[in-house]
Amino acid sequence: MSSPVARSLQSWGYRYKRAWRGSAVSTVLQPVLFLAAMGLGLGSLVNKGHGQSSLGGVSYLVFLAPALLAAGAMQTAALESTWPVMAAVKWLKTYDAMLATPLRVRDVLVGHLTWIALRVLMTCAVFLAVMAAFGAVKSPEAVFLLPVGVLTGLAFAAPIAAYAVTLERDSGLSALFRFGIIPMFLFSGTFFPVSQLPAAARPVAYAVPLWHGVDLSRHLALGTASLSTSLGHVAYLLLWIVVGGAVAMHNYRRRLVV
Repeated sequence: MSSPVARSLQSWGYRYKRAWRGSAVSTVLQPVLFLAAMGLGLGSLVNKGHGQSSLGGVSYLVFLAPALLAAGAMQTAALESTWPVMAAVKWLKTYDAMLATPLRVRDVLVGHLTWIALRVLMTCAVFLAVMAAFGAVKSPEAVFLLPVGVLTGLAFAAPIAAYAVTLERDSGLSALFRFGIIPMFLFSGTFFPVSQLPAAARPVAYAVPLWHGVDLSRHLALGTASLSTSLGHVAYLLLWIVVGGAVAMHNYRRRLVV
């Protein structure tokens, strides 16, 4: 007999079977288009100038690709933990249906976060394959981009789910993307080193989980990762997951248990 968490996870898998074709196309096209446009297109201009000297001596494509994988993990996790959570609470009542069975609130939350982790893993696996096809993988350590991508995604999914489950209207989710996800995508070291930001903005960039995912992914792809720094990044991402998960558990119980 499967565990309660596995049954919760299974329900999300069944729902995905009806929509996987559309997401599969976007999952493949996104890294191809991003790396072609930004890595090769814009990268050709960066490489002709003096940009490589500020990128550690590597081409812009090699600098950009692992960061985009981490950023893609964040975006996938954010999409899966915003409107789907709100729909499960307000519109489709998916969580209520689950709780009408022997599943507990903990099983519902952990099952959904596990599903998000699997979605992030799928996205990162495709992105890594595209990176290799573009010649942006310089070390066998790049295989660790997959677990790093999952950690980065969950570092966002847990606190975002904790926030989404409390909302009555989805305008708060639009604000989250406009003032949170998009600025982090642009200014967390994905497209240029954080050292080029104004001095006052750098501590903010270093504090968000995406920078840790980006920096760790980049060093792993280049084969320059050190054990101590890597463990520091992993510990910081785990901190966001643990704290975000604890807050999510509290908020889920308040919202779902009458």
